[in-house]
Amino acid sequence: MAEVNYIKHLNAVFSQFSKDSRLNPTHISLYLAFFQIWNYNRFRDSFHVNRDDIMKLSKIGSKSTYHRCTKELHHYKYLIYEPSHNPFKGSIIKMLIFETTSGQALDLGVPNQGQALVPSNKHIQTIQNSYKLQKPKNENEVLQFFKKEDWPKLEAQKFYNHYQAIGWKIGGKIKIENWHASAKNWMLKSEELKTEKQVSQNQDNLHTVRNKNYNQPL
Repeated sequence: MAEVNYIKHLNAVFSQFSKDSRLNPTHISLYLAFFQIWNYNRFRDSFHVNRDDIMKLSKIGSKSTYHRCTKELHHYKYLIYEPSHNPFKGSIIKMLIFETTSGQALDLGVPNQGQALVPSNKHIQTIQNSYKLQKPKNENEVLQFFKKEDWPKLEAQKFYNHYQAIGWKIGGKIKIENWHASAKNWMLKSEELKTEKQVSQNQDNLHTVRNKNYNQPL
């Protein structure tokens, strides 16, 4: 049996999915269905699959779609597909290993399969980069970001002081995942408030004076 780290493997393959423009949601759903069966089989080097079971797990309703996407996953080097023409014996799947506990790909005995590996240190760097976006290093970083977006310094200071006061949490409860996105939402909200204020002022200008002096000539 292969030595597979469940989390590291999925993180590595998800990273590969994000860079592979050939894939669509059906490919990913199908891969995860195969992965689930692989997990049930305790990560054996190969295992038999039942088409109906996999289609049910992956929410695929068409047999032609199932066969096409399975062959494409094989062609794209995510797994090895050995179809069976015997209705009483399922096809064989061999999952290519993207990440292990040692950070090295296991040799499945299949030459030139071109496993798409994501080094563990690269994956750790990706996680660290995501952590950096949870909040800015300092106020100057926020000022530079707003300047890049052609927004005034005062608005940047308002944004920084607001979230600094509540611990960089949305509504003071949920941690911000990407402060860049929060800053852009702040800008959009500010634009909405400006528009609403202008509309309100225009409406006020159309209002007549309630306490009109009818003694004044028209």
